[in-house]
Amino acid sequence: MILKKQTYRPDKPTNPFIGALLFLISIILLVITGPLGFVYGIFHSLFTRGIKGVGEYFLKIAISIDQLGNVMMQHLMNILWTDKNGYKFGNRDETISSALGRNKKLGTLTAAGRLIDRILDIIDPNHSLNSIDYYVEPSENIIDHLAWIHIEEEQILCLKKINEDFYFIPKGMRTIGDTDSQTLVKSTKKIFNVDIDVSSMEFVGIFEAQANGKKPGILSRMTCYTATHKGELQSDSKTNEIAWLTYEDKANMSEVDQLIFDVLYQNGELT
Repeated sequence: MILKKQTYRPDKPTNPFIGALLFLISIILLVITGPLGFVYGIFHSLFTRGIKGVGEYFLKIAISIDQLGNVMMQHLMNILWTDKNGYKFGNRDETISSALGRNKKLGTLTAAGRLIDRILDIIDPNHSLNSIDYYVEPSENIIDHLAWIHIEEEQILCLKKINEDFYFIPKGMRTIGDTDSQTLVKSTKKIFNVDIDVSSMEFVGIFEAQANGKKPGILSRMTCYTATHKGELQSDSKTNEIAWLTYEDKANMSEVDQLIFDVLYQNGELT
């Protein structure tokens, strides 16, 4: 998986004329300067880092071409490789392989998509699944959250909607310009009126699944941390109440929360 800086900036409205003009300029610059830059890049990598450096240089170019292909061929791949309920190709920050892997997990690849995936697996086992990149730009297809995992006596802290049998792990939406710790501090303060000890934060994992209540192909992504806190837990509003759950309660949760429960149970943290 290629790690990239998270910017969390929504796209600005684009003037069609400006878009076409910038496209032409980029093509001209690529044709004129591309070959020279490519040759120089090979020798620079070779003399500074040896054969390994050249390999890394080629890999970066391959990833960039893959990202370009994900945008350039998005409409065709959305028709040929995934069904109507699948995760959409086209995120400019994501590779074709990453989008392919997300659809493989969702089970939304067409016969053609599965064929491409099998070919890639022959070259590199589990290629598409290993290529899933959780550090892509947010899009309309990914709902991005930070979640607080708090466990006591092998039970996990959750919220329950009043008058409903639906539970969920406490989480907050990412905020533009904020770090993970800043987002987690704000969300836990708002939800439970407690103060997270940032120095105690430990990364649990990133989980992704079909978003609850959303149309097929919309994914919920949860970046999870544990952390100690100060203060007494309080429910955030009149619509939710605090619940302490075991692994047996996971059936009444969203798909992504169930994935988190599975991992915690396998690690022996939940009963």
